[in-house]
Amino acid sequence: MIKKSILIAAIALSFFTACKKDGGVAPQFQKDSTAFVAYEDRFLEELWKHQPDWATQTGYHKYDSILIVPNADSRDKLLKFTRKQLDSLGNFEQNVLTDNNKIDYHLIENQMQYTQWQLQQEKAYEWDPSSYNVIGAFAFILNEKYEPLDHRLRSFYMKMANIPAYYKEAEKQLKNPVTELTDLAIEQHNGGVSVFESDFADSLKKTNIPQPEKQKMLERAKQSADAIKGYAAWLKSMKNDKPRSFRLGKELYQDKFKYEIQSASTPQQVFNAAMERKKYLHRDMAKYSKQLWPKYFGKAAMPTDTLELIGKMIDTLSSKHVQPDEFQSAISAQIPKLTAFVKSKDLLFIDPTKPLVVRKEPGYMAGVAGASVSSPGPYDKTGNTYFNVGSLSGWPAAKAESYLREYNQYILQILCIHEAIPGHYTQLVYANKAPSMIKSILGNGAMIEGWAVYTEQMMLENGYGNNEPEMWLMWDKWNLRSVCNTIVDYSVHTGTMTKEQVVKLLTHEAFQQQAEADNKWKRVSVTSVQLTSYYSGYKEIIDLRESYKKKMAEKYKLKDFNEKFLSYGSAPVKYISELMLKKK
Repeated sequence: MIKKSILIAAIALSFFTACKKDGGVAPQFQKDSTAFVAYEDRFLEELWKHQPDWATQTGYHKYDSILIVPNADSRDKLLKFTRKQLDSLGNFEQNVLTDNNKIDYHLIENQMQYTQWQLQQEKAYEWDPSSYNVIGAFAFILNEKYEPLDHRLRSFYMKMANIPAYYKEAEKQLKNPVTELTDLAIEQHNGGVSVFESDFADSLKKTNIPQPEKQKMLERAKQSADAIKGYAAWLKSMKNDKPRSFRLGKELYQDKFKYEIQSASTPQQVFNAAMERKKYLHRDMAKYSKQLWPKYFGKAAMPTDTLELIGKMIDTLSSKHVQPDEFQSAISAQIPKLTAFVKSKDLLFIDPTKPLVVRKEPGYMAGVAGASVSSPGPYDKTGNTYFNVGSLSGWPAAKAESYLREYNQYILQILCIHEAIPGHYTQLVYANKAPSMIKSILGNGAMIEGWAVYTEQMMLENGYGNNEPEMWLMWDKWNLRSVCNTIVDYSVHTGTMTKEQVVKLLTHEAFQQQAEADNKWKRVSVTSVQLTSYYSGYKEIIDLRESYKKKMAEKYKLKDFNEKFLSYGSAPVKYISELMLKKK
């Protein structure tokens, strides 16, 4: 980082002082582009001072030992930082920046405006107890091997000093919090406190840190664990007669969608497209169900009701699934098979040097999604990518069976495409090679999720699953899940859609299991907008591929499209589209 900054400064100086023979200066294009790259470094350094936990998890470890106490003063400092950065951006003329720098400009501007909106309009710090959670950053320091263990543990120790003050301040900030988010915070804190109660002590045993120093560190870890459990207990016992509704409301939702999704469409337009997509998928699923009916039901009468027909076929196919204790191992077994298929079809390059580790979902991440990917930060390019898998241990038999019918042998493969290869894992590896740090750090969630959904379709289009109608039917069902995510999220947070209506939609029209529908209700009650990212990003990528195919005509190759698209990093699809469709 230091070497890069010195180099940029030297280049910038040469552009600013270089004169032509006629006395003119170097072109404005060169000056502003070089100056902007130097500005990006300054911006990130300042950002990390205000967001040290975020810095840690991107792989920038200068501020690992710092924990900022969340209060009015720290929010005011962050607000001043955003204003300063927006003023700085105003000094650059966008029309003379390079294409990649233009995207970075938009990403920084969007992030600063989003932060201002969060602090001044959304004010989740007053009603979301789960927004106060230190555990993830501490777990990252403990688990990632970016420095010698004793160095990381000393940073961990110094960072713990502010934990009691952090949670005392959290208690002061909260006013009539959302009940569902309160429950989530209790679950996550009680589930993750083992990082301080046992994991830290286990790591200390592996070091040569002197015993007196170890003792001090263990004492502080106990104080930290007590503060975390104390916060959970305080939340559980707090009087909250008039809790805020978990529904975001139409005005806040539209703003949050604008900043998070960064789509070329409005939330209403995406919702309308999702409703149309649902109709199309029902027609396609009916086609496959009619084709498969004789194979599984012989000469039995076929239901005349389309949704009943599809439901019966999916229910029959869903009985093929792994046992509860085989769920994680089955996922691990899929990874080499997917890699081999991508290579055999030459769909895009898979970097064999980047490790993917399948692991049980950590306790501090529990309660939102059953499977997810955690990638190394852009500064930690050699770090592990984790495929986090929720455990079914201790689940009642009926609940486990419902969950496994949802993630049957077909869906489990599609899940691994989405989360791992060539989905999230592959895209995030490419993102860490992107032409700027900004695109990796300020990555667009809709592009990231949209890519994962797009790859599911792409794999099947290229013969994954041997073109079996069973696999296509199940992918339609899975794609319907992304579509209904959008319908549910928009309808719940901008309207009055109830749990009963959500469950009916998901079980009756999206053919999901009861356990999955219940989990989706929980998820939509503790998140907002993020659920729309799957379909909105997917639709924009599919639309872009069709336009790019027309532009390239006979020169079009799928691998070229995939790798070119990923080369821009995790940028919003609308900006990637502008560059890929630009006339030369």
